[in-house]
Amino acid sequence: MSVVARRSIDEPGLADEFLRLVGEGDEYGAVEMVGELLDGGVAPQRILIDLIASTQARVGELWAANEWSVAREHAATAISERAVAAVAARTNVRPTRGRVTIACVDGEWHALPTRLLAEMLRLDGWRVDFLGANVPGPHLITHLHQTGPDVVALSCMIATRLPRAHAAITACKAAGVPVIAGGRGFGPGGRYAQHLGADAWAAGAEEAVQRLARNWPPYSPDPQLSAFLGDEEYTYVVRNRGELIGAAMRRLTESYPAMREYNQRQLDSTAEDMAHIVDFLAAALYVSETPIFTDFVEWTNGVLQARGVPAVALRVGLDSVRSQLRDYPRATAILDAGAARI
Repeated sequence: MSVVARRSIDEPGLADEFLRLVGEGDEYGAVEMVGELLDGGVAPQRILIDLIASTQARVGELWAANEWSVAREHAATAISERAVAAVAARTNVRPTRGRVTIACVDGEWHALPTRLLAEMLRLDGWRVDFLGANVPGPHLITHLHQTGPDVVALSCMIATRLPRAHAAITACKAAGVPVIAGGRGFGPGGRYAQHLGADAWAAGAEEAVQRLARNWPPYSPDPQLSAFLGDEEYTYVVRNRGELIGAAMRRLTESYPAMREYNQRQLDSTAEDMAHIVDFLAAALYVSETPIFTDFVEWTNGVLQARGVPAVALRVGLDSVRSQLRDYPRATAILDAGAARI
């Protein structure tokens, strides 16, 4: 009788095989691999973090390098979500801790990291209410009043959502529920999380599990940290967002004649890039953190170059926005710092 070898999370080539499966849209193969690992005695936490989460990071890198299309990236993410569901279907842990609500802030659509967190906390004995992506603040607060959780885990992956994250954190605290924040949008080391009033921050699902397992709730931050966010420059940029984007597009067309040959899809993509410039500028103004904008410019420049878009297009875009904000010294200083990264 032949013996089938048990699969291990440390098996050479396993990660590449799983990446191939999600990249080819092979849902059956991906779920089958998860089942084989569980049958082999691999802890579900290791499958979630060392296989699924790490593979998803590679998927994002392949998209940024223009090696995968956005459609392929979305399809791969859907397969990863099915793999997470397969882990959940094979594990059943009775709650022994408190109740946690997990949600993405309003406008945040990257739900897979929060789904991974939900399963990790469930495996650690928490009763989990997973609300998913793009949760409007009023709906979140209604849920808190209905369920009375011990903590809210709030995800923000993109810094442009920080003003909404601040509103959600403030509302949760007003409802008497402490908040642990997570996601790249809160900056390196979560430096913006405390500034926005969060009680704690975690770099990833494993750290969040450890943080919530001890000394929770923590000492609340000084409310003065989040009392004065957003000034007249931030308000001006937000209120005039459409005008700033439109003027930038007109100047780009005038300064970069090749744009006149763009098809509608290319024009829409360029307008989206200009919108990102304005939105990241607003976020940087909101929390008075220039790196929010300069990091965005540096990342965007790399993404555009991978797609054959010359750096001059981004530089002209920044200059066109700057020309409309001459009377706003903080905004122009941030734009100048971004231009220096190109």
